[in-house]
Amino acid sequence: MTPFAIAGVQMHVSALNSNVEGMLQRLDILMARFPWTQMVLFSELAPFGPLPRYAQPFLNDTLERFCTAARHYGIWLIPGSMFEKGADGKIYNTSAVIDPTGNIVTSYRKMFPFRPYEAGIDGGNEFCIFDVPGVGRFGLSICYDIWFPETTRQLTSAGVEVLLHPVLTGTTDRDAELAITRATAVQFQCYVFSVNGLGAGGVGRSCVVDPASHVLHQSAGQEDVFPIEIDLDMVRRQRETGMKGLGQVLKSFRDRTVDFSVYDRNSGWDEYLNSLGPLEIPKQGSRAGLHVDHTGTTATQTRHGHNLHIPTPGTALSNGGGH
Repeated sequence: MTPFAIAGVQMHVSALNSNVEGMLQRLDILMARFPWTQMVLFSELAPFGPLPRYAQPFLNDTLERFCTAARHYGIWLIPGSMFEKGADGKIYNTSAVIDPTGNIVTSYRKMFPFRPYEAGIDGGNEFCIFDVPGVGRFGLSICYDIWFPETTRQLTSAGVEVLLHPVLTGTTDRDAELAITRATAVQFQCYVFSVNGLGAGGVGRSCVVDPASHVLHQSAGQEDVFPIEIDLDMVRRQRETGMKGLGQVLKSFRDRTVDFSVYDRNSGWDEYLNSLGPLEIPKQGSRAGLHVDHTGTTATQTRHGHNLHIPTPGTALSNGGGH
């Protein structure tokens, strides 16, 4: 068994005031109650909230305070993420990984800002992988990134065994995100720690999922500190023999006989995607993608050049018999 104890901190996040003091206080309480904790993960944008007006250079006084706290407690610390104003003038959503000596060992810029709602935030293009000596390999993914399985595919193909996933989900799609979290864990045979905030930081419902898609913990809608001891040998065993001795998905992907032309931007395979219109926030009463027949009989939706006739309510659909 290779045990390792990771704690998530689900806390209230303010949009207009610094949350740093609150984070450090909760860290003090966590380590007093659960001194066996070895890594602590906060939610996305926890220190300063979701407004890019508070963006600052990556190396700053706040990160120094977190480095001091990590060194004091001898823990790995991922203090959520902060809006970073890069040297290029662009704004990124950036997370830091601090080791038990208080050093920043790596950082990660969120690859998929939640566009079109996060307009003006640029995406990163480098993956974040780091090793905890004697324990295993860890990777970072921020919020919307997990909706794109290619991100986890890249990380786990490089050996990542634990996916650390700080999120700020304050919208009605948290249910869908939880389903994706469980699917990600079993698809890629890894642990997933999905830590959400409260208030301006999200609707809570943080969760921890093991490689067999079992939910080890799920928070509700109140503040929560949850240290979970995981077993990295479980990941290695499942990747070798499959979940319950069944699907060996990572090895099956490795031994595949197909390449996916959709990833070649010049292949033309993704032509359909170009028909979907611009990436923009829907307007009131939007009927984008729909052509409405005002006679009240059918709505017609066009896909791949074919008209699909969709009955309006009360209109029977004939499928030529059968199921």
